[in-house]
Amino acid sequence: MFLGKVLAICVELAVLEVVLGVGSLVLYGAPLTHPFLLVVVLIAATLSVAAAGILYAALASGSRVRDTLVPVLVLPALAPVLLGATLATEAALFGPAGDGWPWAGLLGAFAVLYLGAGILSFGLLLEES
Repeated sequence: MFLGKVLAICVELAVLEVVLGVGSLVLYGAPLTHPFLLVVVLIAATLSVAAAGILYAALASGSRVRDTLVPVLVLPALAPVLLGATLATEAALFGPAGDGWPWAGLLGAFAVLYLGAGILSFGLLLEES
């Protein structure tokens, strides 16, 4: 159930990333110097955002104030992901690829961490709420 929800959010985010990415490449004329790094960053960041969002939404599902609690829980958890995705994307578009790969590794680690935590605890979180 957790992986299905993550997959659904990933598809929505991927469509949004393609539309906004093509739009910014066309409108701003940004050079795409390292496309493989950019694809790796987008996949890892999308998985991290989707898994963390679903995990914290399940955590807050039993609360009366879940609509306001989820952003408060998710934003600090996603701060390193957003920072790493920003710096890796900057390296993929404008800088040397070597600057972006450590950030891509951090994104991959967060994706594995959030997916693993979600797979292990999602059922328990839903049972308690």
